[in-house]
Amino acid sequence: MSEKKNGFKPYIPAEKITPEFTITSVVMGLLLAVVFGAANAYLGVRVGMTVSASIPAAVISMGVIRMIMRKDSILESNMVQTIGSAGESLAAGAIFTMPALFLWAKEGVSEKPDLLTIGLIALCGGLLGVLFMVPLRNALIVKEHGVLPYPEGTACAKVLLAGEEGGSSAKTVFVGMGAAALFKFVVDGLKVVPGVITAPIKALKTEFSTEVYPALIGVGYICGLKISSYLFAGGILGWFVLIPAIVTFGGDSVLYPGTDTIANMYAEGGAGAIWSSYIRYIGAGMVAAGGIISLVKSLPLIGKTFVGAMKGIKGAGTAGTARTDRDIDMRLVVGGIIALIILIWLLPQIPVSFLGAVLIVVFGFFFGAVSSRMVGLVGSSNNPVSGMAIATLLFATLALKVTGDTGAHGMIGAISIGTIICIIAAMAGDTSQDLKTGYILGATPKKQQIGELLGAVIAALTIGGVLILLDSAWGFGTKELAAPQATLMKMIVEGVMDGNLPWSLVFIGVFIAVVIEILGINVLPVAIGLYLPLELSSTIMVGGLTRWFVDKKLKGGADDDAGSGILFCSGMIAGEGLVGIILAILAVAGVAGRFDLSKTLDTGIVGGVILMAAMIALVAVYGLKNNKKA
Repeated sequence: MSEKKNGFKPYIPAEKITPEFTITSVVMGLLLAVVFGAANAYLGVRVGMTVSASIPAAVISMGVIRMIMRKDSILESNMVQTIGSAGESLAAGAIFTMPALFLWAKEGVSEKPDLLTIGLIALCGGLLGVLFMVPLRNALIVKEHGVLPYPEGTACAKVLLAGEEGGSSAKTVFVGMGAAALFKFVVDGLKVVPGVITAPIKALKTEFSTEVYPALIGVGYICGLKISSYLFAGGILGWFVLIPAIVTFGGDSVLYPGTDTIANMYAEGGAGAIWSSYIRYIGAGMVAAGGIISLVKSLPLIGKTFVGAMKGIKGAGTAGTARTDRDIDMRLVVGGIIALIILIWLLPQIPVSFLGAVLIVVFGFFFGAVSSRMVGLVGSSNNPVSGMAIATLLFATLALKVTGDTGAHGMIGAISIGTIICIIAAMAGDTSQDLKTGYILGATPKKQQIGELLGAVIAALTIGGVLILLDSAWGFGTKELAAPQATLMKMIVEGVMDGNLPWSLVFIGVFIAVVIEILGINVLPVAIGLYLPLELSSTIMVGGLTRWFVDKKLKGGADDDAGSGILFCSGMIAGEGLVGIILAILAVAGVAGRFDLSKTLDTGIVGGVILMAAMIALVAVYGLKNNKKA
């Protein structure tokens, strides 16, 4: 047994059989997979960032199963979060790339993707991500126990073990969801408060702006002050250094890709016009360079990962007869992978050639293994999935171009390959975190793996509807849904295929990234802060400062893994995402205007400031009050 190999004993012994894969856990898990998948998709296309749903899914299941159903079954709660977090991970992988297909449709390059196309691409990526992780479990989870910490997986286990206290944690998540839902509806439903507060700074030829939305504050609180400050630093670099420099020195010059003079662009569109025409390309270069740098820095881990993975494959599924050692049969795993690759090649809805299918096998298992190990070291939040997607897109687009697969078909094929790889990497990382939680608790790996597959299926079946709904309501690439990661992926594919990128701006971003890395700072969050509009990074910074205030008041007394501030903000993110989906439905149905009170009750900037202060106070007070009980 694995327990004897490394001296570890799980919470539930291997010889003890308790309820785990039940109708209750499956139904709840699938429901949460849809809910958190939709919420994360909305958050991702708004700000280019997603958050883990494992802990909020765990506390919700724990509250329902223990407090409402009066059942004492920690493994059922674990199964719920296993299935539920799969939906969030698949959504995270999909939104980084798939909106590019909608953007091309608007430009007349291709047809708009339908539900079947999106669902099949997402399904293939989701299932492959789980299957690629199965043979790695023994090598990474069991043999590396005590070496790879798997922070989110370990934290989730702590939350579930702490669930013996009762349902207070689940209540915290639900209160956060309700509060954020109310705030979101006031801003975007009733429209009595502006969504963005902007202050022009004419002396610097720029402006400062911040959004009035709870999810962004929640993201900043969860990320903490350090990451939030890196994002904000990128915003300061773009809006208070580069934009003033371009406006000051550009004057009456016409600089590509702009079509008017810098002075006219600034006079008519303000700092936002300069950002759209120039800064986002510099940001794209920074993000691409940051993603590749993060991969290069992980190279020493890759060799060790593959050596361990190959050894793990040899004994996968047959490591022992104990319940806690059982994986899905390797014959089914290999057969499933082969079947999925054949489907990817042959299905007309997925425009991928045989070469593309081969690339998916190679890059898929490669990045699946790297992702699984990376999250074990630095956690899912720091897993460079977008960097893996960028590297894949660069190689795949070049390979397709060399083989003559160019134009719209080649670009769509490249994005399809990148999407599947991105989802594989996200799903493999999530699966490894969930298996770590199960290993600590004493879950059955085979049942968890089946749960992950079910979560991937339901998320794939619903993500297409969510993306189509959001595109119909507001459109990707707009102020409401910037879809920054997907826009970047689109730019990369077009730049390689057509050579139409302003490469001088891109390389300015690349070398800014190099300078930041030389200074010893993680460049990716800084790059994302430069690439995003300032109002996003400034609001995230507000959340980071709130977290710093709470932590300082508690003087280290808060439990970062299960602290109610984290849970409350996780609920806020989910609450805003769900109301965003509801408002999108109302917009498509043509009834959203019935709630619009902006013409009769517009509170202006004062209302925005008051609402922002209320959100900050609620997060701080709630976190302090509940964490003092811990």
